Amino acid sequence: QRVVGRRAPALRRASPPSWGQTVPLFNGKDLAGWTAFGGTSQWSAENGVLKNAGSGANLVTTATYDDFTLHLEVNCPKGSNSGIYLRGRYEVQVEDAIDPEPKSTDLGGVYGFLVPNENASAGAGEWQTFDITFRAPQFDAAGKKIANARFVKVLHNGKVIHENLELNGPTRGGEPEKEGTAGPLRFQGDHGPVAYRNIKVK
Repeated sequence: QRVVGRRAPALRRASPPSWGQTVPLFNGKDLAGWTAFGGTSQWSAENGVLKNAGSGANLVTTATYDDFTLHLEVNCPKGSNSGIYLRGRYEVQVEDAIDPEPKSTDLGGVYGFLVPNENASAGAGEWQTFDITFRAPQFDAAGKKIANARFVKVLHNGKVIHENLELNGPTRGGEPEKEGTAGPLRFQGDHGPVAYRNIKVK
């Protein structure tokens, strides 16, 4: 079997990012700007809320991103599970458990890698906010990584749960290839019902 390699582009930055305007990613009325994959879609738009009715397809933006800040609100029912995949590769976990000693697989953890500073969950079935500032990995002209993906800051319900932490590769379930290219925002939909709203990026 023939294997083909593709060199990643250089993503070196001459200066810190200069953020653009805040752009809403969900218009509250339909799934414009999003596409489903990986199963039968259970996603719908209803009264300003992006809903997944049950286990089915994942939902991904048609737009892709490098460095960005993301704001959203999420509501995860008891016994359910979802995830926010940044650039389709790095999952911030969404689930209902309230663990006094948080793990990387708990709500707000970067799945399998980074443990939240604290459990800031409001509980199952409650609307909760995330504000994420993310720096993409950097590669030199030869395709060699010179800087890992970095969570500059993650706020969960207004509390800092990650800050200036690096991640040396995609999390479980993330797209492992082309780490040096821009990627979409993806919501996991194969584990059960979940709802998102007020989704904005800059």
